[in-house]
Amino acid sequence: MVFKKMLQKLGVGGPSVDTVLADPRVTPGGTLTGEVRIAGGEAEAEIEHIALSLVTRVERGDHGQGLVEFHRVVVAGPTKLAPKQERTIPFSIPVPWETPITEVGGQRLPRMDLGLRTELSIAKAVDKGDLDPVYVLPLESQDAVLEAFGQLGFHFKSADLEAGRIYGIRQELPFFQEIEFYPPQQFAGRINEVELTLVASPEGIVVVLEADKRGGFGGGQDVIGRFEASHREAVELDWARMFHEWLERVASRRGGMFGGHGGGHHGHGGHRGGGMGGMVAGAAAGVVGGMMIGEMLDGFGEDEGGGEEL
Repeated sequence: MVFKKMLQKLGVGGPSVDTVLADPRVTPGGTLTGEVRIAGGEAEAEIEHIALSLVTRVERGDHGQGLVEFHRVVVAGPTKLAPKQERTIPFSIPVPWETPITEVGGQRLPRMDLGLRTELSIAKAVDKGDLDPVYVLPLESQDAVLEAFGQLGFHFKSADLEAGRIYGIRQELPFFQEIEFYPPQQFAGRINEVELTLVASPEGIVVVLEADKRGGFGGGQDVIGRFEASHREAVELDWARMFHEWLERVASRRGGMFGGHGGGHHGHGGHRGGGMGGMVAGAAAGVVGGMMIGEMLDGFGEDEGGGEEL
């Protein structure tokens, strides 16, 4: 997107910057490529740096939401830009493996917005420009887990990003994604909701399930299931069977102690379907699902300090 605020700071004759992505869709652990296109103004300008960063909104408990920059790459250092000079800077940015999923089965997850921000520094004035939308699709291993939820008859409820870390799991980012579902009909009255977290790494994925986190049938006690698999194993595992067994244990205990560790299961033969995208589309129908990417900065003005720290 072309800078507007920089023009206001430096005058109409100042330089402009436009960031163009080759493809705004990417998977965790993938790469975003594109070009930063700079056009000189009426006078010579000394550029101190150009940086690109991935930005999203994160729930901060009682403090509401905060805008968090979770990955930043400097693509150009100090350089002079002559009047009317045009320059193109190609870039290739690795995307963190824990980057949250924003789109499933061709449907955007409500409230999941993520953008690429271009930062331009000239004459000690740093301009953090508008956000170019980035759409994060699940890895094949993550998609296998999500499809199992569709097969079992879960109903999508909501998704958000929570500040903090999950006990016992190695995380690089200071937040994690939670996707909430209503359970299959057969568990109605015994389980109110299930939260799914997928933590990816180069080696594989960790799947964390949590039943009635906010104190439903179990008198406030969390009931947790944890499953681990390599990316190759995850595509072949019968996740639907494993999750159904976990649900049965949780429902039978009605809020007893923890629901066990499923990492050792290696079942096969789960049927793949296309239900997750339809599930999300149905839940979002008639609802304004989150903010448009261009509105993510609204309400923060020039001071983002509170949203940049966790």
